[in-house]
Amino acid sequence: MLGTAVDAEDVLQEAYIRWQESGATLVQSPRAFLITIVNRLCINHLQSARVKREEYFGQWLPEPVLTGRADESYLTYAMDGSLSMAFLMLLERLTPVERAVFLLREVFDYEYAEIAQILEQSEPNCRQILSRARQHLKQRRPRFDATPGQQEELLRRFLQASSRGEMDGLLALFSKEIVLYADGGGKATAVPNPIYGARNVVRFLIGARRKFLPASLVRQVAQINGAPGVVSYLQGRPHSVLTLDIEEGRICNIYIVSNPDKLARLPPLHE
Repeated sequence: MLGTAVDAEDVLQEAYIRWQESGATLVQSPRAFLITIVNRLCINHLQSARVKREEYFGQWLPEPVLTGRADESYLTYAMDGSLSMAFLMLLERLTPVERAVFLLREVFDYEYAEIAQILEQSEPNCRQILSRARQHLKQRRPRFDATPGQQEELLRRFLQASSRGEMDGLLALFSKEIVLYADGGGKATAVPNPIYGARNVVRFLIGARRKFLPASLVRQVAQINGAPGVVSYLQGRPHSVLTLDIEEGRICNIYIVSNPDKLARLPPLHE
């Protein structure tokens, strides 16, 4: 719902306070009560956060989250592609209420009657809200047609080609319509606008490696938002996170998060 762990923790703490103040023993359905409180707090937060994100320096990307492989983590398996950077970015196109309805129905499979009660809406209104949300996301929802093995192999080839500065090697991996997004938040080196097109992305990656990346940078492959990605470390601390979207066997999006505020929760190297 929120896109950052800090915001999620704040909402959960507030929900816990309200749970304590409610006289929990009198609540008939703790699950329904807590889901309702959390969703309403998330909607309120998103309504205020929207202004901040519009004023954010450069690209705003969701906070990267370390996750396990699908066969190691029930959460990752159950959420499917709903943890991915592409999907979380797509949700930013929705209003807070549309986002809540869409997630409750499409990801968590709630009945319309339950959603209506949680959000204090009528069932027909919830159906209309979901229809609008689907229209907003139509033809833009990411396709997850690559297996974990294919994702890992493409990432390996990408790292090999980029570390050697091989332009042709990178071009062979990229979709012609590839887009690179970089989030530095004004606190780290990053491009303020997306970079479009295979050749432009290749030039940026090779140029950035030569001009901006410290020679002592250490890269480690990790599961980020449910897919293979790379965490780069400088002096043992997280420096940036890179993740990829893959469609029809080629890399179609690259996401780089270097804003230190969004990396603060990642563990240091070899912890």
